[in-house]
Amino acid sequence: MDFNNKVVIITGASSGIGAATAIEFAKQSAKVVLVGRNEEALNFNASKCEDAKGIKPLIIKAELTNDEDVKRVISATIEQFGRIDVLVNNAGVGISGSIRDGIELLDRAISTNVRPAYLLTSLATPYLVQSKGNIINVSSIAALKPIKNVEFLPYCMSKAALDQFTRCLALELGKDGVRVNSVNPGATKTNFMAACGYSKDQIDEIFKVREQSVPLLKMVKSEDVADLIIFLASDRASCITGSTYVIDSGEMLM
Repeated sequence: MDFNNKVVIITGASSGIGAATAIEFAKQSAKVVLVGRNEEALNFNASKCEDAKGIKPLIIKAELTNDEDVKRVISATIEQFGRIDVLVNNAGVGISGSIRDGIELLDRAISTNVRPAYLLTSLATPYLVQSKGNIINVSSIAALKPIKNVEFLPYCMSKAALDQFTRCLALELGKDGVRVNSVNPGATKTNFMAACGYSKDQIDEIFKVREQSVPLLKMVKSEDVADLIIFLASDRASCITGSTYVIDSGEMLM
């Protein structure tokens, strides 16, 4: 798979799946655009991308709940590279809570996990139509089933919305030659649980239980998800659109 001269935008590229995806695209000769809030982490990941093939990436520090920042992601990319071939909507946040906790948590989940992807995709669509490019939305198995033993109602709802966004968008843009797919990881070794407010000891215990209980007896790594994203964005997946790809070491079977 070669992405020579292809321009790839990855949101949430400061860490975890986004960072691993940016680095893997860079290894395939892509011109990557790293979008995130942590400028220090973005610079560190950008150096790894440049080390891969000597192609200097574009770094955009942005808060995607700010519409002007979202618009700047597109304008800066076009100014620098003149085109967009792949959009990876990876940025998101884990939000725990139950129906008893009020509406504010749902508002936050939608405003962070759904609305920025919608707006960014809307702005990128004319350029993706020109390039016959494609979109990868990073969702979760939480879109497909409730998470056992923890209260993640707002998060689950936001990811289910993202999956439907994938399907509707694939139908709408298919005639323009633009593919849209979703990648739905299970429990993955990232800073996701820490961002949800869990302590290191709690996270270690959760990971231990997951590794001992999923069918493959191992947790998914960011690099595993990145490999799947790379495949779906490549010409090898030229007939795949509107699909939801689960990568979870068999967690959905439980």
